Amino acid sequence: MTDISTREWLLSDAPQTRAQARLGAIYQGWLTFRANKLAMLGLIILVLLVGMAIFAPWLAPRDPFAQNLAERLMPPSAAHWLGTDALGRDILSRLIYGSRITLFIVGTVALIAPVIGLLVGTVAGFAGGWVDQVLMRLTDIFLAFPKLILALAFVAALGPGIGNAVLALAITSWPPYARLARAETLTIRNADYIAAARLQGAEPMRLLIGHVWPLCISSMIVRVALDMAGIILSAAGLGFLGLGAQPPMPEWGAMISDGRTYILDFWWVAAMPGLAIFVVSLAFNLLGDGLRDVLDPKGGAQ
Repeated sequence: MTDISTREWLLSDAPQTRAQARLGAIYQGWLTFRANKLAMLGLIILVLLVGMAIFAPWLAPRDPFAQNLAERLMPPSAAHWLGTDALGRDILSRLIYGSRITLFIVGTVALIAPVIGLLVGTVAGFAGGWVDQVLMRLTDIFLAFPKLILALAFVAALGPGIGNAVLALAITSWPPYARLARAETLTIRNADYIAAARLQGAEPMRLLIGHVWPLCISSMIVRVALDMAGIILSAAGLGFLGLGAQPPMPEWGAMISDGRTYILDFWWVAAMPGLAIFVVSLAFNLLGDGLRDVLDPKGGAQ
């Protein structure tokens, strides 16, 4: 098929197969997303971030761990595009390698927290009764504490380190997803197709996995994309306090902590990782807004 015929096939008002209908819906969603220039900007920034993390050994101009006290606290120049820190390490190289840590934290938390929240929320909403009460009161307990404060408590108990920081962020990030999943489940648990499947002998777990979960996925994806900025800031906060990635790992929050002593005279030491956190957080927010317009048009219009 030519490009024109392929486009017409995808945008057909009368799809002939289920696959054509799904591909058409995906293509229409892409057209809506592509029309949002800010969302496309966020996507481009995140694609560049992923590429930077993958090709860090080839992109980094210097060894991010190599110390050279003769070049300590040098301003941005041709030799060091973003300057050097107090130990003479190249800041650009450390930012490039630090993108790997940022993506690891974001990706791991984004895989763990929504799954826990989806399971808890859908079970609570679908079962109702005392199960709903117990699970939601547990959720309320977690929501009663600020997420960062609760994460600090978990990391203090588990010990500093990137693994414990990720675990703490995942444990403290699931309650909003549980609330969202429960609300979605309450709206669809009495639907006619759920009753029909139940009359055909479908087990509760099969109803959850096959009928409830798929309808919750789109809203969960939007929430995850919008929460990524908060996760990055929380991870940077733990790193700033020395509870996240440990030296000499080039974690952006820890880099800001190292540069806070020199913020007045050697501003670039703390400003460059701070700018990186700002740009990536903004990119996730822009991407989340674009996904909300595609996957949740009613919510995006409000």
